[in-house]
Amino acid sequence: MKVVIITGLSGAGKTRAADWFEDVGYYVVDNMPPALIKNFIELTENSNEAVEKAAFVADIRGGAFFKDLESVLKELKGRKDIECTLVYLEASDETLIRRYNETRRHHPLSESATSKEIIDRERESLAKLASMADYIIDTSNLKISQFNNKMNQTFSDIYSERRFNINIISFGFKYGLPIESDIVLDMRFIPNPYYVPSLKGLTGNNKKIQDYVMKYEISQQFCDNFESFLKLTIPHYIKEGKYSLNIAFGCTGGHHRSVCMANIMAKRLEDEGYRVTLNHRDI
Repeated sequence: MKVVIITGLSGAGKTRAADWFEDVGYYVVDNMPPALIKNFIELTENSNEAVEKAAFVADIRGGAFFKDLESVLKELKGRKDIECTLVYLEASDETLIRRYNETRRHHPLSESATSKEIIDRERESLAKLASMADYIIDTSNLKISQFNNKMNQTFSDIYSERRFNINIISFGFKYGLPIESDIVLDMRFIPNPYYVPSLKGLTGNNKKIQDYVMKYEISQQFCDNFESFLKLTIPHYIKEGKYSLNIAFGCTGGHHRSVCMANIMAKRLEDEGYRVTLNHRDI
């Protein structure tokens, strides 16, 4: 079992780190008393659905319970059946004070404004853990996208396990837009097979509909250009920390043109090696 323990200074980005691990498939638990981490592992080992990867956020919010973290770490790192990694997040005093001022939240060690003295107290109490860390990440000058890139680079072996997902949906405008869509494409510029009596009762899953739609040069040009657009933009979506893209193809009823185009683009993208899911919402 892979276990990641995330700790560090309050306001340094532990929640962001937890979100990143959750996005790459880890079961994440925030603010768990360290002594209970062993109980959680035992629970999953005896469960019908074993958790293979888990990340725990443990910090001074745990109060008296937090002091157990050092001994728990030593025990987990000594087990041959567990791959335990300690990730420590830190940032400069100025950055931490600014973040607390912006969010107007109280530091866990203070009921008033966050000060350098408070941060020094926390930093001193965490010094031993910092020395035990497998990775120390300074988030002082990192925006969210930069932080995600830093995590991608630091844990490249984990990140490489998760490929970018493209979710393709066909739909009918008369039934409303799919609210999860990132990109919506209107296929109503293509002549409608609905008005051809022999094609009206078919759907875009039928080869006759596909032949009808793709006999038009504009349909072919659209597919080529949109595929080029995706090849250009997907690497940048990934760079910005996005793990999936929802593309919706729409036509009037969601039976003919949108289904056909969704099928064609899904096949093209699969041939390029992308992970693709396909859903025809309205047929």
